[in-house]
Amino acid sequence: MTTIPVALGERSYDVRIEAGLLARAGDILAPLAKGRRMPIVTDANVGSHLATLQASLTAAGIASEAIVLPPGEATKSWAQLEALTDRLLELGVERSDHVIALGGGVIGDLVGFATAILKRGCRFVQIPTTLLAQVDSSVGGKTAINSRAGKNLVGAFHQPALVLIDPQVLDTLPIRELRAGYAEVVKYGLIDDYAFFEWCEANAAALLAGDPEARSHAIAHSVGAKARIVAADERELSGTRALLNLGHTFGHALEAETGFSTKLLHGEGVAAGTALAFAFSARQGLCSQQDAERVATHLRAVGLPDGLKAANITASGARLVEHMLHDKKMAAGTLPFLLACGIGEVFLDKTVDLKDVEAFLDEQPR
Repeated sequence: MTTIPVALGERSYDVRIEAGLLARAGDILAPLAKGRRMPIVTDANVGSHLATLQASLTAAGIASEAIVLPPGEATKSWAQLEALTDRLLELGVERSDHVIALGGGVIGDLVGFATAILKRGCRFVQIPTTLLAQVDSSVGGKTAINSRAGKNLVGAFHQPALVLIDPQVLDTLPIRELRAGYAEVVKYGLIDDYAFFEWCEANAAALLAGDPEARSHAIAHSVGAKARIVAADERELSGTRALLNLGHTFGHALEAETGFSTKLLHGEGVAAGTALAFAFSARQGLCSQQDAERVATHLRAVGLPDGLKAANITASGARLVEHMLHDKKMAAGTLPFLLACGIGEVFLDKTVDLKDVEAFLDEQPR
């Protein structure tokens, strides 16, 4: 088993990674359960994994109750938050109890926010079942729901008590979801780790094809990178954690244009947004056109969108910039952008003129 600590003082916790871990989760969770029932929140797409988890809990003498929600980004809503908190209260969840989030980023975000506000804060455990959740959203304590104004605009920082990652659960994940998760893997190389980007170029095909060694390495490396950044800047105050948002400002605008639907998965939006961030950086003379094209070529090679046309976005630059104005990172009327001097050299720029962004987007093929 690989154990990666997330060092946050009294809020510290471990991320444990091992193939087959889901079937042994009961033994690991028993000290947290302390004889209490552990509610499991999941969605309708995670049925086989739910059965494995409940069998493991039962074998360890832990009672459980499954709360099965509809799949998809629409579940991160006020209505589902209300229904979930009401159900957890009906089950008698106490502040010292632990709720299990079994699923992808949607379930993790929703359960994390629900437990952050339930009785002014109770505990939760992340058991992510998608590549994207395993390498990104399950670690770091960002929890949220979406609102009419935009994505993740209502939420809280609430760290889990434990994260259990079983790479074997990815065997049942559709290839489109795997590719979407890979966008968050390669991000760690593009931010500040050129050597890892080279590893991704050489091993992405094996990872997506199910090679256990490639998957385990990618997950452990990504989690380690995120744990280091989160420990340095938990609440995104110094700007270090903001680096994790590479591709997200452009990507969230594309997601908003598609109504946060399955037309464009989050990871697909991040991929297109990352390519756009590098292309915009090249347009501004910050990085070479060669680096921007190298990033786009790699994303295309793994089947991810590398811009507006590949993401089926036809909206004008003005329309997309309008979506950006609802970004939660807006401060004093300024929207910071993650731009690049090169591969592995990303920085936060708070001086970007949105008129330049609009003109750049209007230039992009559709």
